[in-house]
Amino acid sequence: MQKTAAPRAARRLAAKRSVRGAQVSVQGRRAVTPAAYRELALAVSAGQKLDRKLRVAVIGGGPAGACAAETLAEGGVETFLVERKMDNCKPCGGAIPLCMVDEFDLPEEIIDRKVTKMKMVSPSNVIVDVGQTLSETEYIGMCRREVMDDFLRKRAQALGATLINGLFMKISENGDGTYTLSYNDYEGDAKAGEPKEMVVDAVIGADGANSRVAKCIDAGEYDYAIAFQERMRIPDDKMEYYKDLAEMYVGDDVSPDFYGWVFPKYDHVAVGTGTVINKTAIKQYQKATRDRSAPKCAGGKIIRVEAHPIPEHPRPRRVQGSIALVGDAAGYVTKCSGEGIYFAAKSGRMCAEAIVEGSKGGTESVNESTLRNYLDKWDKKYWATYKVLDILQKVFYRSNPAREAFVEMCQDEYVQKMTFDSYLYKTVVPGNPLDDIKLLGNTVGSIFRANALRTEAAKVQV
Repeated sequence: MQKTAAPRAARRLAAKRSVRGAQVSVQGRRAVTPAAYRELALAVSAGQKLDRKLRVAVIGGGPAGACAAETLAEGGVETFLVERKMDNCKPCGGAIPLCMVDEFDLPEEIIDRKVTKMKMVSPSNVIVDVGQTLSETEYIGMCRREVMDDFLRKRAQALGATLINGLFMKISENGDGTYTLSYNDYEGDAKAGEPKEMVVDAVIGADGANSRVAKCIDAGEYDYAIAFQERMRIPDDKMEYYKDLAEMYVGDDVSPDFYGWVFPKYDHVAVGTGTVINKTAIKQYQKATRDRSAPKCAGGKIIRVEAHPIPEHPRPRRVQGSIALVGDAAGYVTKCSGEGIYFAAKSGRMCAEAIVEGSKGGTESVNESTLRNYLDKWDKKYWATYKVLDILQKVFYRSNPAREAFVEMCQDEYVQKMTFDSYLYKTVVPGNPLDDIKLLGNTVGSIFRANALRTEAAKVQV
């Protein structure tokens, strides 16, 4: 059942009053430690009736945070969405699967391009056209993060979430099941943030790979990639070439463990690459990506340069007390493809749904067990996906011969269909048993050829 405009307006007014009323003294609070969280989590019982709405702070306004805030606000929870960079242009390829458009009700206007063709380019510049199995209605959406994120935040705000232009600083636990958040408020034209605080019942950390919330709960370290991207405005005839086409380059020159890309945007292209194992050489890899795509981007002008860390695996700890991590903060970026937008939005929504359900629409308290329901469902649904892509990256991105074998495999229409169906709809599509056996044989053959080529290459070098 849809909520009417009047209750939404009432929730927004209540949220504003709650922010004003949540200013408290810092005296008498304990510093946050994992042990303190555990003690607090055990002391607080979920399901206790509240004499007010449950209060949840979401730190970070990207897809993970915005979708969490939207779900919380719509579910009756008093929601605060804290984001420092409202115009943030994250260095991101910006690709979203088709299922995300319907699942998250995304409007056409935030999708810059509909990619229906893709070229895979091997280390020796063998080109394979990918996307032949797509139907007329299937595509990969290309978005600018500054446009999509802004849309998602405003939608959360329209549903009742209080949007705060602020920089999160720290969390303190109050001993009664609540937390005090310290942040610097940059509302209006303020150049220097004004220190403020608010008291909440739970926190969702959606503040990216360098998450401060993760540090507060000692979530543990993880490997991360550096993504480097240049936005280039190219001549109209070159842009026409890329209007519905994306390119992926593999090879030691563009990345020792990832790939380079050229993705079309609204009126420009994004040229980028990434690496985990040799971050100091990222500009060298970026130059190689730019050089290999140069004939098709000739005459282009760089209009923006972006770099950002991207997590390579989930953090050791993602829930502690009534605090949970989602999106990049939790480490939800897939190996091999580097996809993160859909999984960020999905994790934010799933975490918020667990809170709404556990609190019976914001009327009861929650604790760690409530948030672990989200974590259990997430791991059950996506653990296999992350594991398979991790294996694929280790097998096919380890050497140029292996990359040649990978591109060779992509010529197979069955491989393309299985790959695109899994990517576009985020489901494991049952295959034809005979084709699966053939695919297994081709994969093994490609790996053997890659190993043979790698051995021969090693001999030549000696």
